[in-house]
Amino acid sequence: MKVAIQGIQGSYHHQVAVELCGDVTLLECDSFDQLVIAVSNGQVDKGIMAIGNSIAGSILPNYTLIREQKLHITGEYYLNIEHQLMALPGQDITDIIEVQSHPMALLQCKPYFRNHQHIRLVETDDTAAAAYRIGQSNKRGVAAIASAHAAQLYGLEIISGNIQEVKENATRFVIVERSNDLVKEVNKATINFTVGHQPGSLGEILTTLGKLDINVSKIQSIPIVEKPFLFSFVADLEFKTTAQFKEAKLQLGVLVESLVILGTYKSHSL
Repeated sequence: MKVAIQGIQGSYHHQVAVELCGDVTLLECDSFDQLVIAVSNGQVDKGIMAIGNSIAGSILPNYTLIREQKLHITGEYYLNIEHQLMALPGQDITDIIEVQSHPMALLQCKPYFRNHQHIRLVETDDTAAAAYRIGQSNKRGVAAIASAHAAQLYGLEIISGNIQEVKENATRFVIVERSNDLVKEVNKATINFTVGHQPGSLGEILTTLGKLDINVSKIQSIPIVEKPFLFSFVADLEFKTTAQFKEAKLQLGVLVESLVILGTYKSHSL
């Protein structure tokens, strides 16, 4: 099986790919745009992409990428994220003048550096890639925030472990594929819809779902790029039977201006 991930070996995406799919062939992508295109054109069997974090919130543009490429969410996975501060061996925190990592990782670890004002935080494309470049360049005085697996892969030493602000720090990942024909035992769906601007239109939708005993576990507005200051909504729906969801689609079809099913899948919990 060939799987596209954002980042390289040692990244959290790589960790999820292994836990979900076992021994896989990776396509390492520099961006989520590259990832969804690789899935869409059949270059890989599936892609794994982060969609939100319990500290930093949702990665809203990824919902738009999934919709635009007409992909399907076929699964989800919650990974507990443990950020490690790492550098070339033989250094401690007083030797470090710069820390490199993905912006999300830097945000989650920012409070740790309040007591280390001499350190400059630098955004990079990927946690594991930051670790890789430090190992390759043999550059001292520079550290990365990445996973323990990345430190092992790229010959770095962990200076400080679990430096994220909130120890219960989880990232939600989704599996995306060209179709969802093989997904069984579904009990969750992600939908994207637009409503009119009449007062109470969104409330009517939520009331309808509640009467059908469907739990709206998440709802969030997403900008419609081609229509400034207009928004669509993305929602995660949890249900007990597929019959519930089929009825929901019928009733929502009357209430919304547009409706796209981004995926139906089996839910995963922390």
